[in-house]
Amino acid sequence: MSGFFVTGIGTDIGKTVVSAILVEALKADYWKPIQSGNLDYTDTDFIRDYTIQHQTLHNEGYVFTEPVSPHLAAELESKQIDIQYLNLPKSNNYMIVEGAGGLLVPLNSKYLIIDLISKLQFPVILVSKNYLGSINHTLLSIEILKQKNIPIAGIVFNGTPNPSTEDFILKYTQLPLLAKIPLAEEMSKGFIVQQAETMRKSLEPILANLPKPNLSNDLTIDYESF
Repeated sequence: MSGFFVTGIGTDIGKTVVSAILVEALKADYWKPIQSGNLDYTDTDFIRDYTIQHQTLHNEGYVFTEPVSPHLAAELESKQIDIQYLNLPKSNNYMIVEGAGGLLVPLNSKYLIIDLISKLQFPVILVSKNYLGSINHTLLSIEILKQKNIPIAGIVFNGTPNPSTEDFILKYTQLPLLAKIPLAEEMSKGFIVQQAETMRKSLEPILANLPKPNLSNDLTIDYESF
């Protein structure tokens, strides 16, 4: 199996939008290991509604009611997240896995999101967003990934652009820029498909170095289907 783990430099960074774009670009499967809160409309629901080319949308590993850190959400329901239970769903396709919050979000008293990433062994796509302090948060995220020897496929900047910040991060880290996702005036399938075409081109050299899934279709996006 081949794919990417989408994580962010914090909460509300735009991981789900970026995940949707990746799913569309690769005609990929999608998996959200842990969903906390928003059970009336989950991240998996968003992927289903705003992508055309998605394949299998796998069931979440854990689903909790409260929109809080996974360890607390589990505790409030008298449960505990067992990282050994969170195994990649079986698939012959590319898989996009979306994390919860940032890298050091706790799953329980022992494990963090970054430990789950280490276990799943997918390269990371890091989503950054421009705000005061985002350089610090982005560089800290990259540093901890490197300390854990987790490969970073590249960076995605989401939202309002800040060329100075973005240029500094890219020059300092020497990581590939995969995309700059603008703010959508109104979220739509068309927006996701449009961004997916750019993302797919950026991913091509990275995909060349990843194991090839047993795909039955190519990665050409059918623009007439939306």
